[in-house]
Amino acid sequence: MLEALHYTFVQNALLAAIMVSVIAGVIGSLILVNKMTFLAGGIAHSSYGGIGIAIYFGLPIFLGASVFAVISAIIIALISFKQRERIDIFIGLIWAVGMAIGIVFVDLTPGYNVDLMSYLFGSILAVSKEDLIFMATLLVIILFFVHKFYREILAVSYDSEYATLRGINSKLFFVLILILSALTVVVAIKVVGLILVIALMTIPTYMAEQISSSLYAMMLKSALISSLFTICGLIVSYEFDITSGASIILISATGLSIFLVAKRLTQNMQ
Repeated sequence: MLEALHYTFVQNALLAAIMVSVIAGVIGSLILVNKMTFLAGGIAHSSYGGIGIAIYFGLPIFLGASVFAVISAIIIALISFKQRERIDIFIGLIWAVGMAIGIVFVDLTPGYNVDLMSYLFGSILAVSKEDLIFMATLLVIILFFVHKFYREILAVSYDSEYATLRGINSKLFFVLILILSALTVVVAIKVVGLILVIALMTIPTYMAEQISSSLYAMMLKSALISSLFTICGLIVSYEFDITSGASIILISATGLSIFLVAKRLTQNMQ
């Protein structure tokens, strides 16, 4: 693997792995504490509609997926405010319709023969300079958002009613977190694909939650754990010539299994 670092595409892949891991660690923590995993899953799969539209009109894939994902996030947020008890139905609908739109537009694109596997399971070795700029920009925005509004995020995440009484606009922060989750999903698609994106955002976060005493520590540890899994998965993918997304998630799942066994053994010894 070391000799491969001389290649630009491998360097880009490593940079993307680290940036996406930090993004997923921070936003994954917010998704977990706000119990938004199912919502993020719906956004992830609906974003395929944006990919199909971007392919059809010859637009940048990230642009199409981002716009579609953000629109889906806003729709889900508005529905959850009015019909929270039926939100699962609407998420399923948005999930299915988004995927269907993407498939139809890809089919309608004349002379386009795309490898859909790269979007479903990731293709980190194909990361471009433009992709890295998009990831870096999103990372800066997320870090600024968390640093600037950490107290508000903390209050809304753990007790939204109390936060509202304190004068915090809980609905606004809920929407902002969902929008950032949507954009995180889009950048993670390049690494692990649509099918596996939620695993990348929840496995390291769950592990970090078990060993953290604060939301800040949870974000930091989740980013570090995610980076470790992603880089190890990338190495395994390169060495054995297998799909990067699947490799990263299998490494993550193995790490989670070892963590759970070690935790159980530690508890039995006490």
